[in-house]
Amino acid sequence: MVFTAATPASYSLDLEKLLPPGTPAGMHLLCIWHPTVSPDFSSFTNAPVLPVIAKGKVDAAPYQAQLRVRGHQGQNVFLCFLLLIGLLYGGIKAAYQPGFARIYQFDRLLGKSNSDEAFLTKPTITWLNLLLVFVFSLSFALLLVAIHTNIQSIVILRRLFDVPESAIVARVLLYAGLIASFVLGKYLFLELMGYIFDVTPLVIVQYREFVRTILFMGLFLPVVMLFYLALNQTLPETVLWISNGVVSLMLVGTMLRVTRTLHSRTSLLNLHLFSYLCATEVIPLTILLKLIVFTY
Repeated sequence: MVFTAATPASYSLDLEKLLPPGTPAGMHLLCIWHPTVSPDFSSFTNAPVLPVIAKGKVDAAPYQAQLRVRGHQGQNVFLCFLLLIGLLYGGIKAAYQPGFARIYQFDRLLGKSNSDEAFLTKPTITWLNLLLVFVFSLSFALLLVAIHTNIQSIVILRRLFDVPESAIVARVLLYAGLIASFVLGKYLFLELMGYIFDVTPLVIVQYREFVRTILFMGLFLPVVMLFYLALNQTLPETVLWISNGVVSLMLVGTMLRVTRTLHSRTSLLNLHLFSYLCATEVIPLTILLKLIVFTY
């Protein structure tokens, strides 16, 4: 970087003087970077040029640099991933229609149906759930790479997985793997905490409800990606607010639904059970909101 602005202000730069000596004339790439926000490209203007016209010469119009604000270079990649997610959801629904309907139904999520008790005692690790967790992880990873790019600045993540920002496909697959590991690995975490707090009978019901609710909420993530592809060039702040709202609703709604299900089994007014719920749901929720939502 050849120029660093110490404070926000208006600056005038002679770019020709910044070029190395002996640089041939022609077009050159100007790179502008800020750690948190995008530069205000609309404020970039060329300084007025007053050419000196020699006698007998034709007045040549001064060369005007053109500022081009390019969209995200991964638009086509995001669109391909979005189409893949749609095909995966359609294929899974066709292959596992009864199980798919048990998860993606509003009446079972918002209310308590007669089949809830049987649903919560069914095996959790099935081919249907594994496939849906993979598609959910891919949808969430696509949203993180497209909109919530600041998570790449997390020190521990950057040190463990140093993936360049230009490798969009690699980043989407990396985040999808991390999200899937978190969803599947939470069962081991719940088993450990259930053993410590002596509430092991609640672990299966809690994890089953967690998986069902987060998979249902994840169905809205591709819709946010459609908003991003359609409106990000004109309304980037609006797209970010929509994304933050959907992600917050997904995380908070999952925690509230799990709390409601556990409270229907046993009273959470007991300080022991309330501490268990804080350790397994509230604290992880706070960490995720800080890393994904409140970073902006």
